Amino acid sequence: MEKFIIIILRTILLYGVILVIFRIMGKREIGELSVLDLVVFIMLGEMAVIAIEQHTDPIFNTIVPMAVLLVIQLCMAFLSLKSRKFRRIIDGKPSLIISKGEIDEKMMKKLRYNFDDLLMQLRTKDITNIADVEFAILETSGELSIIKKSNKKKPATYTLPIILNGKIQQEHLGEIQKDEAWLRKELSDRGHHEINQISFCSFQDGKFFIDYFDDPK
Repeated sequence: MEKFIIIILRTILLYGVILVIFRIMGKREIGELSVLDLVVFIMLGEMAVIAIEQHTDPIFNTIVPMAVLLVIQLCMAFLSLKSRKFRRIIDGKPSLIISKGEIDEKMMKKLRYNFDDLLMQLRTKDITNIADVEFAILETSGELSIIKKSNKKKPATYTLPIILNGKIQQEHLGEIQKDEAWLRKELSDRGHHEINQISFCSFQDGKFFIDYFDDPK
């Protein structure tokens, strides 16, 4: 009887500990979990199971590694927030599966993503005709984002950051067929001279969206 009481108490305690850890790690939907998140969640679950099964071992033998995992996760999250390069190493980057109505078979092969996967995810987005898709982007979470073809004469587009955390994104500038000299001139003409103070900047449909870390005085 005492054994079962210990198991029940351990289960309640570990449930509370894991709940607190998840709250500290932040809110995320299951579909948005990164590989790092999944690894941490799996390890936490395994530790909890072992601690419940091996009920004679001190509970701190489990709580301490859980706390270490939490610290690692918070450090990784901080580095991901500060460094886009680090974030791409950990999470990867979104991939264009369909671009301007054309399927990129090479990208699909690289990602080991087949047409059945594509059609299934299109159906979940209520897309019944692949011809209606202008862009399909496979996000780092594995979810497929869809941008439909526009009914207007102007083609559909999607937002690409050309400045992120004060740094010019050369790759995205190339995708919109612009260069750094053009960007600096356009921003200067609009009174934006300190690029390192810009948190986010995009150029879409002929319009700039510019957001500072702090509103300029």
